[in-house]
Amino acid sequence: MGIEQANADLVLERILASYGFTMQKELSDKLDIARNNISGWLQRNSIPAGVILQCSLDTGANVNWLVNGELEKSSLDLASSKSVLPTGKKLYDLIVSSGGKAVLKRILEAYGFNTQKQLGDLLEISSGTMSAWVRRDYFPGDVVVTCALDTGANLQWLATGQGAAPAKPVSTASKPQSGKMPKFQFLSGELKAIGEWACDESLVPATITDPIFVVGSKTSWIIDRGAKNFSNGLWFVAIDGAIDLCDITRLPGNRLSIKTGSTQYECDVKDVEPVGVVFLTLTKCH
Repeated sequence: MGIEQANADLVLERILASYGFTMQKELSDKLDIARNNISGWLQRNSIPAGVILQCSLDTGANVNWLVNGELEKSSLDLASSKSVLPTGKKLYDLIVSSGGKAVLKRILEAYGFNTQKQLGDLLEISSGTMSAWVRRDYFPGDVVVTCALDTGANLQWLATGQGAAPAKPVSTASKPQSGKMPKFQFLSGELKAIGEWACDESLVPATITDPIFVVGSKTSWIIDRGAKNFSNGLWFVAIDGAIDLCDITRLPGNRLSIKTGSTQYECDVKDVEPVGVVFLTLTKCH
């Protein structure tokens, strides 16, 4: 049973029992939330993943037991962890501050995935959603709990980066065997989606977070849309709403030297929006 199918009343009972509480007020005081928030969870039959995470990290309760009432996988082993975590509100703040690219990288590592596309295929999450997590430093608590249940990975490490990381992918049984990525056509200053492109997964380094395949007239590129900080190299960028392929060099003073075709100029970093960095170029021979 996944987190979305869990019975909220039973999950709440197990959370209260883990803390040794008998009343919802004790839990609301512990989490520093309004008591009517808990009533809302029960009405919606949905306990926030962040609360389940915090309870497991606070008390050492097995996350699979908290969600499903089962003790099949150990996703938190505080006894073997050398990290000492805060509790209550300080723990919550630590979890929230551990979001974005860092938590996404840990989720991919736990599943043994190399790309966001593989995770998106497994959980049916769009690449745009995952890119938004990175941009906003968002902590996807429901995905973290799902990953812990799915793989048995150490929840403390998944949520905060502290504790024991898996020596190898914990579970690859449900890993999509797909080397596909979104395919776009570069035409008239736009990238138009035209389906998917299949390739050997070895072409995509593990450090690439959001690869797409871009088709031009004679040249094609694999780019990483997850790259948001300009470095020297070939980039797709948006300038005044139009997308172009540019050779970029960083200059002192937070400025860029941009070369496209026979034109070269300088501008501030804030004047150009990164679309993605090119890490592989494919050119037709004939």
